[in-house]
Amino acid sequence: MQKNYNTELVLFDLDGTLIDTAPDFHSSLNKILKNKGYDQIELETLRTYVSEGSSELIKFAFKIDESDSDFLKIKTEFLEEYRANLTYLSKPFDGISDVLEFLFSNDIPYGIVTNKPHNFAEPLINSFDLFQNSQILICPDDVSKSKPDPEGILMACKKLNVLPKNTIYLGDHKNDLKAGVSAGTNFIGCLYGYSLNENDSAINVSSPIEIIKNIK
Repeated sequence: MQKNYNTELVLFDLDGTLIDTAPDFHSSLNKILKNKGYDQIELETLRTYVSEGSSELIKFAFKIDESDSDFLKIKTEFLEEYRANLTYLSKPFDGISDVLEFLFSNDIPYGIVTNKPHNFAEPLINSFDLFQNSQILICPDDVSKSKPDPEGILMACKKLNVLPKNTIYLGDHKNDLKAGVSAGTNFIGCLYGYSLNENDSAINVSSPIEIIKNIK
């Protein structure tokens, strides 16, 4: 017998929440580093920077910032390399399939609101049959302001005709937390991801399977 849940919609961040994309970021960045004569970096060292975006990855790996004359060129080369390899090593976090099966079994729709542009996010998501039931994908291309602004989350709720107060948003970064709270959703911090720690959010999960018990 199905249980009746107050939650009418679950929205996920992408990198570090649904899919562990760090390995493909890592291999792509290390190839550029090697080509330019820089030392390679360890995967675990890189993980905390993945949710920060490509510019922060370049700053960290090459020890330069946007004022450097080579910054834009290196960033472009990295993004081209990553685009060519974004589905090789990335995979859903262990337990995500159980969460999605739970949502499906209880008629709770889900979608994705990410700061990853469409030309990266869509092929990544489509490479996994697991995500075929996702009801919506909102990327920076769809909004005027990306997270931490709540616009993307509010847009997803509006398009799916669900109030934010009846929605759960899950993410692994402080920008996800700010966006989820500002939108009026019930936010769950994913500590198994890349950036959040247990002091950042009121409700946290250490593994995807814990998400299920936090769906009310």
